[in-house]
This record gives sequence, C-alpha cells and structure tokens, in this order.
Amino acid sequence: MSAPRFYLDQPLAPGARFSLPPGPARHAARALRLTVDDTLILFNGRGGEYAARIERIHKDEVAVSVTGFADIERESRLRVLLAQGISSGERMDYTLQKAVELGVAAIQPIAAKRSVVKLAGERADKRVAHWQGVVASACEQCGRNQVPAVAAPLALAHWLGEHRGGRLLFLSPLAEARLADLPAPTATDCLVAGPEGGFEADEIAALHAAGATPVRLGPRVLRTETAALAALAAMQTLWGDF
Repeated sequence: MSAPRFYLDQPLAPGARFSLPPGPARHAARALRLTVDDTLILFNGRGGEYAARIERIHKDEVAVSVTGFADIERESRLRVLLAQGISSGERMDYTLQKAVELGVAAIQPIAAKRSVVKLAGERADKRVAHWQGVVASACEQCGRNQVPAVAAPLALAHWLGEHRGGRLLFLSPLAEARLADLPAPTATDCLVAGPEGGFEADEIAALHAAGATPVRLGPRVLRTETAALAALAAMQTLWGDF
C-alpha cells in the first residue's frame, strides 16, 4: 500500500519535527490506525511532497519527523479554470472533488440566478472554506501536490467583467460545436458550467457578449454535478494527459 497523504497548511522541511494538527492526527490515529514508525506523505501546496515518519502516538496526538523531500508534481498539461454555477448540498462538493481529480487548476463558484443556494457575507466565507477543504482532501487522494484555489462566489456578469485572458467555453445543450471541433488550447481554458436549471437568458447573452464559445456534450442533457466533469474528462482525452 502507498503511504497515506496529508495536506498541511504550514512550512515543511526535511528534519522538521512536530505534531500533526488535530484533524489529520485524528484521521491518522483513529480512521487509518497508523502506528509508530509508519510512513506518511505530507504536502503544503507549495511544491513537491515530504516523506515523514510517525515518532509517537498518544491518544489523538501524532508526532512526526520529516525525513525527506521529493520534487514531484502530478499536474495536468492543461490549465483549466472551472467557473461552476453553485449547486446545492453534496452536488457542489462532488463536482469540486472530481474536478480536482481531473486536473482542474482553479475554481470560481458562480452565483447564478437559478442557483438554489444563495450565499453572502459570513455564510459565503464558511462555504468557501468548506469547499477549499474538499479540494485539499481531493488532492490528498489523487496525489496532487498543488492545491487549486477556490475563489469567493461572484455573479456571472461580475466575473466576466473581471476575466482577463484565456479561451472561454460554456456548456450548452443548444450549442452546435463539440469540444472535438475546437483547436487545442494555447493557454488557459475557462470552462463555464451552469447550476440546476442552467443559466438565465441574460446570463447566456452576457457569455456571448464576452466572446464565450458554446459547446455541447452530445445530445443528452447532463446534470449540473456531472456536466463539467464530463467536459474535463473529454478535454483531458483530446488535449491533456489521458
């Protein structure tokens, strides 16, 4: 079995010794039932990964020593920013988790008019923190050492007004073009996916005005939690590392 991986938002260096934060420590000691001398892989999103050894376990305290560094990255050759219409409950979590596994570089939640979940203020901050945790956990699972950032939610028009550079693609069951009809990207692709019920007419008009290219994913209408994932998988097959 490969060594379990843990994301730590702190400086790491060979020779360092410290106790794991409470969350990773509980997971290591209780869920994984690791023991003294077991090996871990640690990463902090700043490049590469670190081998570590468990020195002591006492209840929920897990003390480790960092034994080495490997300059390893598992990033996609594609750079795709996912602008995802906010969906409800576990649907959004699922989309973000699998998008990370499929190599997405960054995530912009879109507060679309048909989004069931409405976020603002402290509630928005808490949800973004939760989503960032989902993303970090997905990196632990899939082996990525770079952690994609989850931005604060924005209305589609606001985000389009701030967008600079990169090809804009938005998923539409009414589009004529397929991903396979497009040329390979030369820079960042921005993939825009709607929430439950899709985008309103004025949001679609704003996408067209911004120069976005509508693309379809076959003749079937996909759910919000799977549409972007199907597109990412197709993009990786066409132009990436699949």
